[in-house]
Amino acid sequence: MSDLSIFNKFNFEIPPVGVKFLLNKPADIKKLDKGLAFCEMLGEAQKSPPFYAARENFTCMGPVVLGMEQPDPIFESGQVGPKDGIYKEARANRRIYNYIPKLAKGTVRYVAFSPMDKLSFEPDVLIITATPSQAEVLLRAYCYTTGKMLTTRSTPVLICTWLYIYPYVSGELNYVVTGLGFGMKARGILPEGLMLISIPYDSLPMLVENLQDMEWVPPLHRLSDEEKQNQLQKTVNELRQEYEK
Repeated sequence: MSDLSIFNKFNFEIPPVGVKFLLNKPADIKKLDKGLAFCEMLGEAQKSPPFYAARENFTCMGPVVLGMEQPDPIFESGQVGPKDGIYKEARANRRIYNYIPKLAKGTVRYVAFSPMDKLSFEPDVLIITATPSQAEVLLRAYCYTTGKMLTTRSTPVLICTWLYIYPYVSGELNYVVTGLGFGMKARGILPEGLMLISIPYDSLPMLVENLQDMEWVPPLHRLSDEEKQNQLQKTVNELRQEYEK
């Protein structure tokens, strides 16, 4: 089990949640006792003991993006979005089904969820609910040794697939702002204006190491405006002198 204790230093008001996609039923976690939309399971996991969900626990489009069942042509043809006022026409709505990430049919039969402090499995995706200030540190840590460009991918609907599936299959960190996803907003899962950061399993060791190594509050953030300008000019001058030797 990876050591994720560095994340405790953030004192997140809402606990991070680990998610794992499984072909076989987990032996040491209880099954969810109700039906929820895929996006709702994040909110459930933030306030509950660990659980796993099977096909019968998923409502909405979860089973489709998880590869548990075939898409419904009523949805994939784009007929639903205009009825809900999300898209003007079916042709606009149907376009999203060409690029939303999905898992291959039959490859996942169960999904396990756990708050970070109760994890008994290596998560495939760790989802962190952060304030913008906390998110700034996390995203800077992600770039600290890689120089990677930060990008966010989502659609007004099916925010669940961008939170859970996209980071898992792409290996890329993703983030969205609460209040932008139609389903999550309609269900009132989280307050608006928070950052949901989805970290794939292969980025976690690097992120942990960078958080341990870097300064969470950079020196420039601790200076007055005048001091910042002076410090920046001093740094540039020193580098220029080294360059011109």
